[in-house]
Amino acid sequence: MAEITAKLVNELRGKTGLGMMECKRALAETGGDVEKAIESFRKKGVKTSIIGRAATEGRVTAAVSGDGKRGVIVEINCNTDFTAKSEPVGRIAEAAAQKLLENPDAKLAEDGALKAELVSVAQQTGENIQIGRSATLASHSGVIGKYIYSAGGKGKIAVLVAVAGNADQEVVRNLSMHIAAARPIALARRDVPAELVAKEKEIAVEQAKLTGKPQAIAEKIAEGKLNSFYAEKVLLDQEFINAEVFKGSVANFLKSKGADLEKYVRIEVGQ
Repeated sequence: MAEITAKLVNELRGKTGLGMMECKRALAETGGDVEKAIESFRKKGVKTSIIGRAATEGRVTAAVSGDGKRGVIVEINCNTDFTAKSEPVGRIAEAAAQKLLENPDAKLAEDGALKAELVSVAQQTGENIQIGRSATLASHSGVIGKYIYSAGGKGKIAVLVAVAGNADQEVVRNLSMHIAAARPIALARRDVPAELVAKEKEIAVEQAKLTGKPQAIAEKIAEGKLNSFYAEKVLLDQEFINAEVFKGSVANFLKSKGADLEKYVRIEVGQ
């Protein structure tokens, strides 16, 4: 007979929301097979709804190391906004961020203490609570800044930036707020996937040709539309979002401040 370990029991609890003894008995009956245990519950009419519920709500948090050289973002997913902004979920998010900050290679979903906390809160709320996306950002020549946009009492968007040169708090905050609001897909034009650029150009060419323009003219029109695409989607090309702070592109904002944005990370719940 397979050994019914605490790890197996907690895994089944996390997937079903059922009690420890129920899960232990089911695993004993199925030789320690978690999936067969879930199937057994279903055949008996026992509701095991937690894992089947889409975890589309959640919250994000961010943390930066004391020396300002490393930052992390962690997302926690759940089923409702009410649970997302609860203290237990916030506590799990903060604990996960600290673990990732201490060890950038940490596999949060496999961390025993975090898994136990997730199971406990899932039991209390009846929701599917999971560790979602995570990200790390480091800088050797600059500093890492963070920004969290909160809505309804929880972190909705988290941003990390690696800024060299003049990286004072005002520059970092204004830049991070822009990234949170403007949703860029890349830092610079060179970072946009080539297949996406090709697709956008193809669409623009075909649109121009439908109006009767010859291929050569359509190609020129497409180049203009690509510039508009970059201005909308590429961070350095975007118009700085707060005209009261700066009028012009993000690239010119950074230049005016003597700052250089090396990298950024943006995670938004549900995106």
